[in-house]
Amino acid sequence: MDTIASFFSFITTPVSWVIVQFHKVYGALFGDDSGWAWGLSIVSLVILIRICLIPLFVKQIKATRAMQTLQPEMKKIQERYKNDKQRQSEEMMKLYKETGTNPLSSCLPILAQSPFFFALYHVLNSIANNDTIGSINQSLLDSAQKAHIFGAPLAAKFTDSSSDVTALDASLTTVRIVTAVMIVLMSASQFYTQRQLMTKNVDTTVKTPFMQQQKMLMYVFPVMFAVFGINFPVGVLVYWLTTNVWTMGQQMYVIHNNPTPGSKAQASYLERLHKHVTHHGKTRSRGEKAIVKAIVAKGRDRNEFERKFINGLNKAGLAAQPDGTVIKSEVQATTQTEDGTPTSAAAPKRQQPKRQSKSQRQSGTATGAPKAAGEPTSLKKTDEPEDAKPAASGKGASKPASGTRSKAQSGQRKGPQRPKSPSKK
Repeated sequence: MDTIASFFSFITTPVSWVIVQFHKVYGALFGDDSGWAWGLSIVSLVILIRICLIPLFVKQIKATRAMQTLQPEMKKIQERYKNDKQRQSEEMMKLYKETGTNPLSSCLPILAQSPFFFALYHVLNSIANNDTIGSINQSLLDSAQKAHIFGAPLAAKFTDSSSDVTALDASLTTVRIVTAVMIVLMSASQFYTQRQLMTKNVDTTVKTPFMQQQKMLMYVFPVMFAVFGINFPVGVLVYWLTTNVWTMGQQMYVIHNNPTPGSKAQASYLERLHKHVTHHGKTRSRGEKAIVKAIVAKGRDRNEFERKFINGLNKAGLAAQPDGTVIKSEVQATTQTEDGTPTSAAAPKRQQPKRQSKSQRQSGTATGAPKAAGEPTSLKKTDEPEDAKPAASGKGASKPASGTRSKAQSGQRKGPQRPKSPSKK
């Protein structure tokens, strides 16, 4: 173990030096041998590390969003090669390579923290074994061994024997209760963080290997923390619990302000944004403008929540611009149906004309047609149908019908008849 620690001294020495500097500050407030001084030094180390990892976290968010946009293509590959798993895997890897995405991007923060975790573990393990390491000399070593957090020494572990705990001036029961509570909190915070990502910030309508991977991590990581946590010193548990709480808060902020397109979080965000924009009549912050700009640029590729947001602005008399701003619109804009087809919101419905009565058809008066000004209203029929005129006099001529159409004779076609040729007789 000492050989491994000396091999990684390039990271253990800076970590121990940072802890010592924080201990000087908190020791002046709470006392050099206080558990608060050493505990807050570890917490401050976590915060410093996570601040340094913010650019990596932003890169992780972008990579995760890129994976989200690839989900439709991944689904097509799954359906096309559902009977050939090897070809399916090859096509997936080819897609990742072409788009420059990495399915393991969600693990980047954990991988980046692993050297600091390893260094802190060896620093605290050296304190438990009464060995100096890095910037921690013998006087600081004695002070750290006296420090207790809720009655448990920083270097104590759940698996320590009663004699080991007694040597650190503590009770075995107290150590196991404190470490058990911290292990449960550490695993629960990890599970909640991953579950929050799966239920709110992921488009669950598309089933892909990426989704299965995230779902697996939701259950695997908490179990790993619970199993390995019993061998972690109290100081390392403080470190890991703090970093889990930081991750949970950081993710809640991202989900609330910059959710994944197509997720439930985006639906909630766009609903809040719609209320805010319609109340003020404009987008106020740079983040709001960036969201609106991205939605406008999608055009017909908008999802259901984005179309609902644009339609809501149109109904409120507002129009989203390509630069992300929102202006008042005098002309009512077109809305979109669920399939993205634009339809005019102000287009009148086509009405079926009323059926006219027989007398109205004969008089030529349309139902509801306005009469000219000054025209007297009369119920008398002024015009007679053409077929109501008296027929030519002669043999077989029928009497003129009064106000009605003459019916065609049996066996004859309706309409004008061809004159009969004169008889040869």
